[in-house]
Amino acid sequence: MKSDDRRAAILDRLADHVLAHGLSAASLRPLAKAAQTSDRMLLYYFKDKAEIIAATLDQVSLRLVALLEDQTAKTPLPLADLRTQLLTLLFAERLWPYMRIWLEVAALAARGDPVYRDVGERIARGFLAWGAAQLDSPTPDAREADAARLMVTIEGMLLMRSVGLEDVCRKAL
Repeated sequence: MKSDDRRAAILDRLADHVLAHGLSAASLRPLAKAAQTSDRMLLYYFKDKAEIIAATLDQVSLRLVALLEDQTAKTPLPLADLRTQLLTLLFAERLWPYMRIWLEVAALAARGDPVYRDVGERIARGFLAWGAAQLDSPTPDAREADAARLMVTIEGMLLMRSVGLEDVCRKAL
């Protein structure tokens, strides 16, 4: 139990570090320093760096879901309403660190890194399922299609914001 508590505390510190500094600062020594331990102890709690990164990104994802659940409607919404609500939340400055990390994961996956591709796909499918659960659609098939539309729209808008085209995002709403 003590080992599980220690691992959880390490993951919280790693998530804080990655949110503050991005994935480019995610080499083993800086991660160990952020976790207030040694690189050898990190490897005691995690099999390798890939597992450290995957667990850290899962922790970041859990934090984002918790923030979204605290700020979204408690009942399912039509696609247009949920899209507007989520974009307002996701573009808020306090959530932008999460979006920057997501963009880094996507870029690393696009470069062919299998760790980031696997983690990115798992996180994206989780958010797709979360989005589907938030939607008021007439049928399960429509809900699945609406969730896909929601995700594609948000991803496109995040990319546009990252290159300074927030005005384009506002016009799209």
